[in-house]
Amino acid sequence: MARGSFPILFITATRIGDAVLSSGLVKRLSDEIPGARFTIVAGPAAAPLFADVPNLDRLIVFEKAKDGSHWFDLWRQVRGRRWGLIVDLRGSAISSFLRRRRRAVFRKVPGETVHKVIEASRALKIEDQPAAPYLFTSEATEALAAEITQGFGPILAIAPAANWVGKTWPVERFSQVAMRLLGPNGPMRGGRLMILGGPEDAKVAAQLKDVVMRKQLIDLTGRTDLLTSFAALKHARLYIGNDSGTTHLAAAAGVPTLALFGPSDERLYAPWGEHTRVVRGPRTFDQVRNADPTLSQQVCHMMDLTVDTVAKAAEALLAATEPTRRETKHG
Repeated sequence: MARGSFPILFITATRIGDAVLSSGLVKRLSDEIPGARFTIVAGPAAAPLFADVPNLDRLIVFEKAKDGSHWFDLWRQVRGRRWGLIVDLRGSAISSFLRRRRRAVFRKVPGETVHKVIEASRALKIEDQPAAPYLFTSEATEALAAEITQGFGPILAIAPAANWVGKTWPVERFSQVAMRLLGPNGPMRGGRLMILGGPEDAKVAAQLKDVVMRKQLIDLTGRTDLLTSFAALKHARLYIGNDSGTTHLAAAAGVPTLALFGPSDERLYAPWGEHTRVVRGPRTFDQVRNADPTLSQQVCHMMDLTVDTVAKAAEALLAATEPTRRETKHG
């Protein structure tokens, strides 16, 4: 261990959403531990979220192997160092086999329903003051996002995709809400539409492009990395999306965020932040689960969420956050 440094091994999630929800722990450790230096371990999808963490010694992309050898491979990569602290949000046994001063290992409490931010904070025993999601971005990332979003008019950001069909609201309904908000009589009239998603979401996103004229469109689908998308979201006036990693990025960016829920539990996965809202159809999560106990059927559980319900929730969120938002001009 280098003199004056405090090396931290931080093992986080595979999925983007889970990684965002636990990201505030890195910020808390960075703020409170003098000389903190980080080695961060994350799945391939989530790893880019941590590229701009200050005092980052190494970012290890952790890919699962069917035979479980990924843990042995990780051990070989990190065994040569004596760690000041190991934070393991996967609840594995690896910290038992590494030299360290302290360790904080996630432990699931059976049968308990608690938000993922609070659950992650328990690993550091700070659940009474949980660490809100926080992502570090470089000046270059922020500058690129400002360039991408420069122009006139408020930005409505939409991410129409999700990781499975059951929690994906029909894209044509996103289109109708966007037209209502951005149209001549809408609260965001004259505004722009930002579409977000990965390369695999291009076909879905394409169905939204005709909502506005070309000069009003900011299409980031598969065209930017995660941190640039996150930084671009800071320039949006409103975000609407399914329960997805992008929705948690939006909430972490501080943009008023409306999350559409169906077969997922908002008690665990609601976006975290003051200006966030969850809207669902007439059924609770428990009622959806009763109809599809394993949530394994390829059935969309979002069909009972109407355009009018989402549009009214969006309008209410815009009205509620208006005093805290200043200009809609960027550039």
